[in-house]
Amino acid sequence: MLRAARALAERTPGLRLGHFRLIKLLPVAAGLGGGSSDAAAALRALAHANEIASDDPRLWEAARATGADVSVCLEPRARTMAGIGDRIGPALGIAPLPAVLVNPRVAVPTPQVFAALGLARGEASEYGPPADPGPLDRADFVRALCKGRNDLQASAEAIAPAISDALAVLAAGAGVRLARMSGSGATCFAIYEDRRAASRAARAIRAERPEWWVRATCLR
Repeated sequence: MLRAARALAERTPGLRLGHFRLIKLLPVAAGLGGGSSDAAAALRALAHANEIASDDPRLWEAARATGADVSVCLEPRARTMAGIGDRIGPALGIAPLPAVLVNPRVAVPTPQVFAALGLARGEASEYGPPADPGPLDRADFVRALCKGRNDLQASAEAIAPAISDALAVLAAGAGVRLARMSGSGATCFAIYEDRRAASRAARAIRAERPEWWVRATCLR
């Protein structure tokens, strides 16, 4: 958040600053983009306080300078992403997806996970810029997700085998349509047919694994 504030201040002479109060509700290093979301929230707050428009180039430049995936968090809606997370596609406009998030409370250092891919720091992957997939209903979107994969999963599981356990527990639940690891781990998620199924699954997992962090939610 402070790095984001400094990045915007460098690009905006006379920027009015202030104090941030952060209440963290996510596990640390959860693979959920919490740090990037916090940085984006700081930029949005500063933009509001300084009457800076949401599409002001300085705001987006500050986001890119702060972190690779801070830009997508400036307008937190489901999107396609490419590169190192700095190239984002248009908002997909899908209906909320009932889901359960599970973190087995293990540490998974992101640099170690990426190092296992064999890419040098800052090296681009082979993936091109995100394309606009056009209108997608919820079922189409879930089917598209099922065709994909998380290339960081294997290396993350090698570091923290508890991820495999979390994925197995999620995949075994009633009404599950998809179970995946989030980001570089260790949080995993499952998408369900409806909110009731997600709520039931969350209660069952909490009872079975009280030491895990478990949340029923909707992905938007």
